[in-house]
Amino acid sequence: MAQESPPGDGVPTFAELEAAGARIGEIRVVTHDVFDLRDPKENNFLYRLVNKLHINTRPEVIRRLLLFNTGEPLSVRLIEETERVLRTKHYLYDAEIRPIAYRDGVVDVEVQTRDTWSLDIGIGVSRAGGENKGRLSLKEENLLGTGILLGLSYTSDVDRSGTTFEIGDTNLFGTHGAIAYSYADYDDGNSQSFSLQRPFYALDTRWAAGVRASQSDMLDSLYNAGNSVAEYRVRRHAAEAFAGWSPGLIRGWVQRYSVGVLREESDYELEPGKPPPVRLPSDLDLAGPFVRFEALQDAYRTDVNLNLIGRVEDFAMGVQASLQVGRALEKFGSTRDAWLYNANLSNGFDVTSNSFLLANVGASGRYAEEGENQALSAGARYYHRRGRHLVYYASVSADAIDNPDVPGPLQIGGDNGLRGYPLRYQAGERRVLATLEARAYTDWYPFRLFRVGGAVFYDTGRAWKGENPNTVNSGWLRDVGFGLRLLSARTSKGNVLHADVAFPLDTDPSIDSVQFLVKTKVAF
Repeated sequence: MAQESPPGDGVPTFAELEAAGARIGEIRVVTHDVFDLRDPKENNFLYRLVNKLHINTRPEVIRRLLLFNTGEPLSVRLIEETERVLRTKHYLYDAEIRPIAYRDGVVDVEVQTRDTWSLDIGIGVSRAGGENKGRLSLKEENLLGTGILLGLSYTSDVDRSGTTFEIGDTNLFGTHGAIAYSYADYDDGNSQSFSLQRPFYALDTRWAAGVRASQSDMLDSLYNAGNSVAEYRVRRHAAEAFAGWSPGLIRGWVQRYSVGVLREESDYELEPGKPPPVRLPSDLDLAGPFVRFEALQDAYRTDVNLNLIGRVEDFAMGVQASLQVGRALEKFGSTRDAWLYNANLSNGFDVTSNSFLLANVGASGRYAEEGENQALSAGARYYHRRGRHLVYYASVSADAIDNPDVPGPLQIGGDNGLRGYPLRYQAGERRVLATLEARAYTDWYPFRLFRVGGAVFYDTGRAWKGENPNTVNSGWLRDVGFGLRLLSARTSKGNVLHADVAFPLDTDPSIDSVQFLVKTKVAF
């Protein structure tokens, strides 16, 4: 009879245990504080105080996310997928699952997680495209350790200022159900959204169902050469209910089938005292049934120092495909009978042992007597590692829209990728954007709070064709620059602060020769 091993000492690997036909015994969940007081660099008065003020995630919350149970055969695939699921939770800094004891064909498993500081008491200012943005927030993403989000925030940007309230729970009543609600009150209108669903939360999930609804009433602006040239009011309502079924994971593939109904209403009107657009978009109502098909391949890559600094990242390397086809019907209240479609396809490719490529294409639109708002998009991201601290990154994207609902739907400028130019500098029905970066990731970890990196970059792109072209500077645009990156490693947001200096190479007299950008993003 095999003797029980001390935790982690001499226990076979998960792969060896699966090959031996081991079954899962005790599952031990250990949730750690924000700071590791066993590390002398983190054992000080301030970090001890933070740990005392923070309420750790409750072990039962972690248990509900596990994809394996006591008594089941051990599966390396489920262990790895569970770690990926845990890493999607913002209130967790890290997650590790390991075998701790093995005897008589039974393996005890330990799930270790470390929390982030989930209370966001924030004052933020950012600048991009020559415009400033501000933020005040009081948000808790892990209320009393339950995983519930509750927050109130104030934002101010070039479009509007207002307050947003939000609440949500992704472990509703101890299940995999999720509920979320938000309401925003702005100086030009309001918006709100609600969702209640039981999603396909894992590859082998067999069913899903849910309802979603949203409403907004706000001003929309048309920009030209970085300046607002027209404004009009947009009122939108949308609702959807769906139910889905899947046979589960079979030979490395997942197929999912869903049916549902949707309703979308978009109403446009001129705003008194505001410059009107040349063309006011036409009101549009769409309502009817739809079917959706998804195909997913179980292929993932785990890496570090790519989009984040010092954090484990997961990349889907297999095929991810979806197709939704619906029918808008006049008898359901639609403006006209029309076919509605939306399709997406992505895949990842290992180019060499140190590089890989992620590619995606998409198409959406309507078809009645002719095509309406038909959109095509394609993009690719390439990562090439040169040692642990340097990565060469390249991305390219292309978009096209025919017969769009609104004028100039595709925009490019300092707020969406072309860092040397004012925000929304060009607009049109065609757009191309490419970026080259050399990214540096350091081991510098100031105050055990921030991860530090930097980048040198080159951007080029253009938006053209349609009703609202930039007649001042309509050609291809280029910029070069450099910047600092700071990852907020200990907070649930985990955002990356970008502080960039960009130099436009194709200017007009209205553009400053140097652009300063400070903003937070979810990635490097």
